[in-house]
Amino acid sequence: MNRLNLTADVIVVGSGPGGATVSKKLTEGGKKVLLLERGGDHRSRFYYGTYPGALLYSEKMSFLFTEEGVNIVAPNMLGGATSMFCACASPPPEWLKNKYSLDIDIEVNDTLAELDIRPLPAHQLGTASTRIAEAAKALGYNWYRQPKFMFPAKRKNRKKDFKCGASCMLGCSCGAKWNAAEWVDDAAVLGAVIKTKAKVERILIENRQVVGVEGKLKGKMFTAKAETVIISAGGLGSPRILQKSGFEEAGQGMTMDSTVMVYGFTSEKGTGKEPPMTWSFENDADGYMLSTLTDPWLLYPLIAIKKGIGPALRWLKWNQMHGIMIKLKDDISGGVFANGKISKYLTKSDQEKLDNAYQVCRKILIEIGADKNTIFMTPIRGTHPSGTVRVDEMLDNNLQTNVKGLYVCDASVFPESLDRPTVLTIIGLGKRLASHILRL
Repeated sequence: MNRLNLTADVIVVGSGPGGATVSKKLTEGGKKVLLLERGGDHRSRFYYGTYPGALLYSEKMSFLFTEEGVNIVAPNMLGGATSMFCACASPPPEWLKNKYSLDIDIEVNDTLAELDIRPLPAHQLGTASTRIAEAAKALGYNWYRQPKFMFPAKRKNRKKDFKCGASCMLGCSCGAKWNAAEWVDDAAVLGAVIKTKAKVERILIENRQVVGVEGKLKGKMFTAKAETVIISAGGLGSPRILQKSGFEEAGQGMTMDSTVMVYGFTSEKGTGKEPPMTWSFENDADGYMLSTLTDPWLLYPLIAIKKGIGPALRWLKWNQMHGIMIKLKDDISGGVFANGKISKYLTKSDQEKLDNAYQVCRKILIEIGADKNTIFMTPIRGTHPSGTVRVDEMLDNNLQTNVKGLYVCDASVFPESLDRPTVLTIIGLGKRLASHILRL
């Protein structure tokens, strides 16, 4: 079989917020960039944003589970997780700067201005979501309007009118949400070479210097050479590539911002047809975040059945369902292993955080009039696989491994659970890394 040979100044593996950011900034800086994305570009397809589509472009058709049975939805497509996120923007926690010297304030503020990130207008926050926030405030919890990578007023004519509900987590069909693939498009216009369906299998290293990668491009073997390689394949993908390249410590332990939903039912319309996560609350002291969120209509019964037939049958009242998401600052545990298995479990401390957060959600739902007997918590799921190639352990302050020219830039680099939306932090790290490389 003939092998395809490619060359570049910089190879970027993965097109999520980390890979897209460094590709765009390095191309703007005059570097010849080759971006390799394992998945395809589904944005213009008729199935994008549908239930069948979400199965098609998620790893293992969304049936990816840890050894403990925790479900993880891992998008495998151009734009990475930003194709299926709730478009939430949160600044990085202060401990990232104070404890690990990762100061990305300038890069984050630059991104806030560049993408005009702000909360949705008041009339688009959602009636039920706002009712939850107001009830929480009445109980003494300081909920706030969640800033968004979402621009309905500017983008409503791009494809169709703004229409956002729980199903937008399957993929944004109206075009209101920003997607990292847009920055990949920008990089391509500036001269970057973009290859989709490119599965990188191994990093090439000679004398502790990276020299390229190899893998399969649409089934054909390829070798790509460069003296700078940035792995941005995500919290699951990056450690797998590194493991196959001799980095045995990759994937040892992980965080996931372990997430559950707490549901209650009232006689009024619920949060399902409203934009997700328009209101949020962060309790950094107790290690959790809350936000207004509901599972998409067709996915709800698949999740609720694990709690019993009663919760599953409440699918019939999905329109009256009010949801509050709990996202934990979970401890490092389990890991992503070379045999393909994934492990993630809650520690005793994690369980205490979850119990406390659940009681808060229960109080809020009762405050809005939910029947106490209808309130329940879903099984745990993994929303942000991260912390598998950690700064201060595998990476230095510039996100470089112990191999010269080999960097990692995605959620895998987090030294601890972020316990909040990750995209803005990853973009900030990507801009910081690009500036570092351009200075070399």
